[in-house]
Amino acid sequence: MKQNLKKELENIAKEALQASRELAILPTGAKNAVLKDMARALLSSKAVILRANKKDIALSRGRPKAFIDRLTLTPERIKQMADSLLDIVKLKDPVGEVIRAWKIPNGLRIDKVRSPIGVVAIIYESRPNVTSDCIGLCFKSGNSVILRGGSESLNSNIAIYNVLSKVMGRHRVPAGAINLIATRERKAVDALLKLNNYIDVVIPRGGEELINKVVRSSRIPVIKHYKGICHVYVDEWADLNMSERICFNAKVQRPGVCNAMESMLVHRDVAARFLPGMLKKFKDAGVEIRGCALTCRIAKWARAATEIDYRTEYLGLILSVKVVNDLDEAISHINNYGSHHSDTIVTENKDNALRFLARVDSACVYLNASTRFTDGNQFGMGAEIGISTDKLHARGPMGLEELTTYKYMVFGSGQIRE
Repeated sequence: MKQNLKKELENIAKEALQASRELAILPTGAKNAVLKDMARALLSSKAVILRANKKDIALSRGRPKAFIDRLTLTPERIKQMADSLLDIVKLKDPVGEVIRAWKIPNGLRIDKVRSPIGVVAIIYESRPNVTSDCIGLCFKSGNSVILRGGSESLNSNIAIYNVLSKVMGRHRVPAGAINLIATRERKAVDALLKLNNYIDVVIPRGGEELINKVVRSSRIPVIKHYKGICHVYVDEWADLNMSERICFNAKVQRPGVCNAMESMLVHRDVAARFLPGMLKKFKDAGVEIRGCALTCRIAKWARAATEIDYRTEYLGLILSVKVVNDLDEAISHINNYGSHHSDTIVTENKDNALRFLARVDSACVYLNASTRFTDGNQFGMGAEIGISTDKLHARGPMGLEELTTYKYMVFGSGQIRE
C-alpha cells in the first residue's frame, strides 16, 4: 500500500477522534437543525446524485438484478433518504439520558448516563442510501463516522457525501465529524482496521466475504451485520390464507435485501393443502424452488435441495423449502441453518407461538408477520446503521440508542474511602 494513503487514513481518523469530543456535547437543537438542512440539501441536489448513480449502474452492467436494485437510486429513494433524516430529527436524543440513578449509604449519588461511542467506522457494499442514513444516525447520537462504501457505488457515495459535507460546513460542525474514504484501493480497508488508537468500533455490512475479512483483520471491536437467512414457518395451526400472503411478501416484495425470506418451513399436516397453491404462486412470480423430497413430489418442477441450499442467502428469486414433522423440528432447523437474523411463525396456537418466540435464537422473531419488517425505519428508529446479528453490544436494527454506550457520573460531597 502507498505510504501516503496510510498516512491520509490516519489523519482522517485523528480528525474524527477530535471531532467526536465536540459532537458529544453538541446540543440537540443544533443537531436537529443540521439534519433538517441535510434533508433539504438531498432533495435540492437530486439531479447531481442521480447523475452520479447512473455512472455506477453503467459500470455494473452484467451484475445480478438484485445487486443492481440495491445499487439503484431513484427520485423516490432519494426522497426516502431525506425523509429518514427528518424521522431522525423527531427521535429523542439519547445522549445525556439518565438510564438509572441511585444513592449509596455514604451519600454518593451515581447516575448511569448514555454517551456516544466516539468514532464509528462503517464498511458497506452497494447501497448508497446507507451513506446518508449512517451519517444522520451517527451525527444525532454524537459520534464521528468514517464511511468506506463499496467501489461499485463510489460515485453515488461521493455525491451524497459532498452534499451533506457542505451542510456541515455551513453549520460550522467540527471538521472530521463525517468522513468518506473515497478510493477504490482495497488495502484502504486493511489500513483502516488497524487504527484502533482512534476508532472505537467497526460495523461491516455486506456479504459474507466482507464481514469475515473484517473480523479476521480488525484490531478494533466489530459489530457484525451478517447475512440474512430468514425463515417463515407455517405451523399446523396456521391460517393458510394468511400464511400465503406472509410467505409471498417475505420472498417476492424485495428479494435482494437481508430481511427477505430465504427458507420456508411447512408442518407436515398442512403441506398437502398449503404447498400446491403456494408453490404455483411462487412459480408464476419467477421464484425457483429448491425443496425436500416431499416438496419435489408436490411440485415436479422443483429442484432437490442440498445441505448448502439451506445455509444460503440467495438475495434473489430462489427459495429453499422443507416439510417438517413438528414445531420442535422447525425450531431446531432454524437455529442450526439460520443466521440469527429474522424468523417468523404463522400460527393461531398461542402455546406454539410462545414456544417459537422463546426458543428461536434470532435478533427478531415474529408471530404472524413478514420478516420484511426488520428495518430501523419500520421499527420507528428513523433509519438504521444495519441489522446486527451479534449479541454484544447491539442486536437487531441499530438506531440511535445502539450507537451509544454509557458512563457513570458520580456526585459526592467530600467522601473518601476508609
